[in-house]
Amino acid sequence: MKMMTRMTAVLLAALVLTVSGCASSGPKKPPTGTPEPDKFLFERGNENLGKKRWIVAREYFRQLVDSYPQSQYRADAKLGIGDTYMGEKSSASYVLAINEYREFLSFYPTHKRADYAQFQLAMGYFRQMRSPMRDQTETRDAIKEFQNFVNKFPNEDASKLYPEAKQRLRDAKDRLADWDAGVAEQYFRLKWYPGVMGRLTPLLQNDPEYTRRDSVYFYLGETLMRLSRSAEALVYYERIVSEFDQSERLEQAKRRIAEIKAAAPATPGKETPKGPRP
Repeated sequence: MKMMTRMTAVLLAALVLTVSGCASSGPKKPPTGTPEPDKFLFERGNENLGKKRWIVAREYFRQLVDSYPQSQYRADAKLGIGDTYMGEKSSASYVLAINEYREFLSFYPTHKRADYAQFQLAMGYFRQMRSPMRDQTETRDAIKEFQNFVNKFPNEDASKLYPEAKQRLRDAKDRLADWDAGVAEQYFRLKWYPGVMGRLTPLLQNDPEYTRRDSVYFYLGETLMRLSRSAEALVYYERIVSEFDQSERLEQAKRRIAEIKAAAPATPGKETPKGPRP
């Protein structure tokens, strides 16, 4: 079902962009007698890509892909088609870009630019991510594809794109976690504390590196305080202090720690046994 939905989206996106591109001049062909027609098409495609003339560049790349299946430039032209769709920055064009990069990886899984194709595929979803309190389908897809990238290219030696992919993966995970954190804050304002715990505890379990976990610690601490479980709350306030040098929750956490410790009963000391005087 999901595959059918994506195929429908690709077809609809293609229809939209076909209509929008009707004003272009049609297929681009090399002049008669050109000694290396595939190279001519590739160079013209790159030239127009650099000028952000997306439709014209795509026509050159498409002509190369369709007409010269044995060309050494065909794989790069396939990527070029995807890049023209990415450049248009619309929901429809991102869908088509994703399809181009996915086809590239299917046709050329060991190509030297497979890392670029995987990165761009993930970025196609990343660019469609919605705000935290809206549907997060694209965010989950972005996480999946960036994780695929990291699995296939696990360091900078494997791909120069690794640091950026790693950061984008973190950004996407944060976006997904922001949704749970936002819902938990609403529950806290409504004083529905089981709902707060039910959102934030799994969040930390599933994503312990969440960038804004200081707020998660704080709301868990505040919730536990209201449930008269100050000893458990103390753990979360202490995490804010130990893990964050800078946080808007830092001073509040320190005050809570002082309050909890001041209210804790003193631990009775053991009396020193009295022996006979010398």
